[in-house]
Amino acid sequence: MEQSDRPVIVKLSPNVTDIRVMARAVEKAGADGISLINTLTGMAIDIEIRLPRLGNISGGLSGPAIRPVALHMVYQVVKTVNIPVIGIGGIMDYQDALEFLIAGAKAVQVGTANFVNPRANLDIIEGLRTFCQEQGMSGIDEIIGTVRSR
Repeated sequence: MEQSDRPVIVKLSPNVTDIRVMARAVEKAGADGISLINTLTGMAIDIEIRLPRLGNISGGLSGPAIRPVALHMVYQVVKTVNIPVIGIGGIMDYQDALEFLIAGAKAVQVGTANFVNPRANLDIIEGLRTFCQEQGMSGIDEIIGTVRSR
């Protein structure tokens, strides 16, 4: 973007009708990259007292439950824009990270996993390194965007 000498990465919410429309808009506006997704809007009710469990009634659902949605949206956006996409949503281990990379994400962000395993990022990096070595790859770039059609 002309207003910044730093890369501008726009984080997209999944709470839209078509994530590709949003992705095209931010690319057209000059974004250097897109990260997706943010939390999904969710709600829980305490059945005994019949009140929402959250004071705000609803809140953000994150973690492994949203990974399939996030993965699908990353796949869609990668096919829609020409700027790098960062995959976010429910990545708990290197296999999850690989799914996003294979779908076309250039990088991943790990959040929730760090709450249950403070070494999550290090374990994921080591898992990716081992996977590449076992597959005879010189680096992770060889796997990015290699999802095949059925």
